[in-house]
Amino acid sequence: MKTLRETKVGSTVKVVKLHGEGAVKRRIMDMGITKGIEIYVRKVAPLGDPVEITVRGYELSLRKADAEMIEVE
Repeated sequence: MKTLRETKVGSTVKVVKLHGEGAVKRRIMDMGITKGIEIYVRKVAPLGDPVEITVRGYELSLRKADAEMIEVE
């Protein structure tokens, strides 16, 4: 199992599954991150938090904890 947090900068990955419960999972889905969508990892801050990604044509920053909930391939 590989998570979005472990993905290298410059990689494009596909979402396999979202982990998490209730409101947290709902918030991630509301941002446009759903099963089957492709995510491009643009940057990772020096300390690893946040992770900057491009999803559905817009840029988004995710906390490390949120990125760990997104399983990718």
